Amino acid sequence: MLTQKDILESFEKTGGILKGHFLLTSGRHSDTYMQCAKLFVDTAESEKLCGELALKLKEFNADVVVSPAVGGIIMGYEVARQLRVPNYFTERVDGKMTLRRGFEIPKGSRVIVVEDVVTTGGSVKEVVALMREIGCEPVAVASIVDRSNGKVDFGIPYRALLSMDVVSYEADECPICKTGVPVYKPGSRNLK
Repeated sequence: MLTQKDILESFEKTGGILKGHFLLTSGRHSDTYMQCAKLFVDTAESEKLCGELALKLKEFNADVVVSPAVGGIIMGYEVARQLRVPNYFTERVDGKMTLRRGFEIPKGSRVIVVEDVVTTGGSVKEVVALMREIGCEPVAVASIVDRSNGKVDFGIPYRALLSMDVVSYEADECPICKTGVPVYKPGSRNLK
């Protein structure tokens, strides 16, 4: 069983903890960014961390894993691989999460929604709602990092490997903005 220290060491080893002035997917600003994309470059670290998460998810007897694009795609694949279930991902079309690419998840499927990092949980909540709309049953949510430190509520069980209370600010209240340091958007929310 991996400890919080082991997980942080994986992020440090892969360069996945960034410091600076960041615009998060939620629209909030922070001085710390957990860049799972860097973590997922290292396939051994990915396998190890997603394997640990898969162990925490076996109890839900999922039929499929679904993740929001782009950040959750690699993680979703690896968690699904280790659970030995199909893997799907959602994408935004005109600002709304949707299934594309001919993906069809059978009605009644038990779904685990996975995301790399959760701050407010907005993208995950959209995927959970979409799964319900298409007649599936979301049974759990999982992430590598819970930046809310356990404050986000999805209405279904939530499992995270690393829970942190990383301070973030509304843009108009950000003390880093007041220093004049430019804000950087490392996430994938507005990819075109």
